[in-house]
Amino acid sequence: MDATVRLPPGSPIASPRQTVSTSGDASVSDSPRSVLVTGGNRGIGLAIARALSEAGDRVIVASRSGEAPEGLEAVQCDVADTASVDAAFTAAEELVGGPIEIVVANAGVTRDTLLLRMSDEDFDAVVNTNLAGAFRCARRASKGMIRMKRGRIILISSVVGLLGSAGQTNYAASKSGLVGLARSITRELGGRNITANVVAPGFIDTDMTRELTDDQRAAYVKQIPAGRLAEPEEVAAAVRFLASPEASYISGAVIPVDGGLGMGH
Repeated sequence: MDATVRLPPGSPIASPRQTVSTSGDASVSDSPRSVLVTGGNRGIGLAIARALSEAGDRVIVASRSGEAPEGLEAVQCDVADTASVDAAFTAAEELVGGPIEIVVANAGVTRDTLLLRMSDEDFDAVVNTNLAGAFRCARRASKGMIRMKRGRIILISSVVGLLGSAGQTNYAASKSGLVGLARSITRELGGRNITANVVAPGFIDTDMTRELTDDQRAAYVKQIPAGRLAEPEEVAAAVRFLASPEASYISGAVIPVDGGLGMGH
């Protein structure tokens, strides 16, 4: 049965805090929502944190340093350690006065080298941070979300997780695993108004890519149909959409922000 509310002609468009459906969506509320963004102190994570804060949400940044970017609040968190993740969520919940409603698992590391040269430590460290770290955050966040009967889990993957990349078997495996994680969470918690989605950025203009030589940068851009690198804010816009009321029926999805590089992989 279609229970969508029909707005009469001339009605103002619903604000980001309004829910325009009565189909059981309890994933949004009229008050500012509480958000935790891991790896939110720089690059893509910081752009995501600022975008959600500007949209009116109460955003807490989690990073290993625990330092707060200007205008934001922060907690210390090492996603590779379960106790640290639990402590970070507890501290964030104390700051906002309740459970975290939206978690963005963005923290990640790289240890690039060719397969035959990659050590167990190189592989384990990347998978433990990028994949298991996201799992730890989703697991901890789900406790409060289940009680609230609403929540959004957004995992930041990479086009590399879909296409693969020479010298990045550890990184690609960790980022690909996020898709299975999000889809399994969707099957477990979808009936509780909790969504889990993946955003897969391509090559982004960040401090890391600015360290490339001109020739390296040109080689990357040549592969991208859009003919340019993305800005961090373009990734943040996709995350902001997945966190919005309009995305309440989207779960288990992979949203590419790659200028066409992945082409649906």
